Amino acid sequence: MKIGYARVSTQDQNLELQLDALKAAGCEQIYKEKVSAASTDRLQLQKMMDSLRNGDTVVVWKLDRLGRSLKELIERVTNFQQKGIGFISLNDSIDTTTPQGRLVFNIFASLAEFEREIIRERTKAGLAAAKARGRQGGRPKGLSKEAISKVHAAKALFERKEKSAIEIAKILGIGRATLYRYLNYIE
Repeated sequence: MKIGYARVSTQDQNLELQLDALKAAGCEQIYKEKVSAASTDRLQLQKMMDSLRNGDTVVVWKLDRLGRSLKELIERVTNFQQKGIGFISLNDSIDTTTPQGRLVFNIFASLAEFEREIIRERTKAGLAAAKARGRQGGRPKGLSKEAISKVHAAKALFERKEKSAIEIAKILGIGRATLYRYLNYIE
């Protein structure tokens, strides 16, 4: 069964162009929504994903309707392929139900993997260069000056025994667990 998915980013935009194209492509069922791709609450997309079965084909008007990043798109289409579900993007001429379409899609996937590897290599090289110059990554060890002043205040208030731990934590604007860490802090 061909299942269409149409999406526009704002309520002002119109789905008609996509719906007409999906109907012309033979989609028997079409999921549609007006929501940004950046939104994690794409309910109709999730409904469609839950309804897909082996042998179905997902049809979209353009690739960017299905995912907001190449990584997300590749993961989704790879998931389709593992479940025996085809994928067609009408305007991008990608059809994973054909050998040529799978080739094009796999080239996209290879390029994305290559890009991730380059980023990983650059990050490693940057960290090695910083380490060679004596710089360490990550959060600095110990407490900030502000936190150290709170340590002293916490110890002073606690030693007076006039206020409870919860009251002291509220006064200092910290949590109770942080208060106890501060009380055990050794300079």
